[in-house]
Amino acid sequence: MSRIDMKKSRTRQLLTVKDIAELDNCSEKTVRRAIAAGLLEVIRVGPGGRLIRIDPAAHAAYRQTHCW
Repeated sequence: MSRIDMKKSRTRQLLTVKDIAELDNCSEKTVRRAIAAGLLEVIRVGPGGRLIRIDPAAHAAYRQTHCW
């Protein structure tokens, strides 16, 4: 396996706040509230950590423990 192929295989598809809101059929503000409350684990990326991304596994864990 080449170096490029290995890098691609380790790349995860992360979700945005908007993606989560669409999946959960709620507003982006509701998702941000869950993040602020520490209920949904996020990964901060970009300069200063301003961009928020959510691992699909973290979203699944959130959905499992906070089912409405």
